[in-house]
Amino acid sequence: MGSIGVVEPHQMNFRDALPLQCGASLSDYTLVYETYGRLNADASNAVLVCHALNASHHVAGMHAGAPRSEGWWDNLVGPGKPLDTQRFFVIGVNNLGSCFGSTGPMHVNPATGRTWGADFPVVTVEDWVDAQARLVRALGIERLAAVIGGSLGGMQALAWTLRHPARVKHCIAVATAPNLSAQNIAFNEVARRAITTDPEFHGGHYYERGVVPARGLRVARMIGHITYLSDDSMEAKFGRELRNGALGYTTQDIEFQIESYLRHQGDKFSEYFDANTYLLITRALDYFDPAGAFGGDLAAAFVPARDNRFLLVSFTTDWRFAPARSREIVKALVDNRIAVSYAEIDAPHGHDAFLLDDARYHGILRAYFERVAAEVAA
Repeated sequence: MGSIGVVEPHQMNFRDALPLQCGASLSDYTLVYETYGRLNADASNAVLVCHALNASHHVAGMHAGAPRSEGWWDNLVGPGKPLDTQRFFVIGVNNLGSCFGSTGPMHVNPATGRTWGADFPVVTVEDWVDAQARLVRALGIERLAAVIGGSLGGMQALAWTLRHPARVKHCIAVATAPNLSAQNIAFNEVARRAITTDPEFHGGHYYERGVVPARGLRVARMIGHITYLSDDSMEAKFGRELRNGALGYTTQDIEFQIESYLRHQGDKFSEYFDANTYLLITRALDYFDPAGAFGGDLAAAFVPARDNRFLLVSFTTDWRFAPARSREIVKALVDNRIAVSYAEIDAPHGHDAFLLDDARYHGILRAYFERVAAEVAA
């Protein structure tokens, strides 16, 4: 299996206003994206990869500005890999509201000449998908061979089949859910409160003051990171191991290795992620609920997707998006007699399993994309 190598990101500007679910619209916005592989003559081999909370358009290869920065799904996407760039033209798009180049809170509001900050409109999964659909069409692609995503990216993949079913054939949704549980919304709210109560938050307009609510971001990331890991994986990696080999009898300093690990993750996150982006993206997670418009009937929500094909993958120790949530989606598809394959992987890594190397998981994706490639070739 080969590497894609160094990848240069692209930008595309859109002048036409994008109507948003919140009732506002966004005009004169830019989307940052990367592509891998070559588009075939009839533009039928394109696969869109949708990113999760803290990821970006940089899906695979090495970032041009930071040679050591490997794409977040590089183990999956590339020559000879399950999503083979020798067969497919793969697109990674940075979503609106992000802090990795696409128009978001850190950019200037053209209507006021000031940084958007907290005034950036609230965006949803559906808004992201509509923006992606515009970019895909601008690239000369009328129908995607497939759309794939994990976690929040999986929600976007599902939304494609609901909002633009005729423009995608296959949907691969990994470690995802049809909506967030109350517990998941609660975790997101605690993380948001950590940010908004940081003294340096300043109502979301901290850019103008030259400060960053880093303390809040650190705590938000620590909370989130706990939910991405399973109890078994944390026990195996850290257990009750002490950092200094003996108890220090302190209520504020680090005692256990797991505490050191979480603080390290929080520190690292606060150096590259934006607080307003974190608020926007976790809200988009909260709001996603396609069955909501149908009185909670998920099968009714998936009626538009009757001509699509699906692969759902879940992991047994993922308690953030448990296998039972994927099975809800599978049932809704079966109720509509929509073609769906489902795999439940017995993996110890928790929610993060969708990002990791697992021969069974990657084998399933490889086999599915073999099928997609055969359809494209035919």
